[in-house]
Amino acid sequence: MKYQLIDNEIRKLRFFKDEMTQQQLADKTGVTRQTIVAIENGKYFPSLELAFRIAHVFNVNIEGVFSYNPDEDKALKKISNTYNIKK
Repeated sequence: MKYQLIDNEIRKLRFFKDEMTQQQLADKTGVTRQTIVAIENGKYFPSLELAFRIAHVFNVNIEGVFSYNPDEDKALKKISNTYNIKK
């Protein structure tokens, strides 16, 4: 399984929100359907503003939509190693 730095639950949330389409989510958040597709597929990470808008559509907090995987963060690993920071 491929892990990403930031994962999302948008597809699952759309399904549970009356099977909302990507276009409907795009319309509610003010972006294109292609942007929603790219975010769902992990090809694009939204701005903080867009992340809040997406969360608002589903009535959840940002952590209900997006999750951060620190084990995949190479920059964080480098900082931790440089400054000997333990988890």
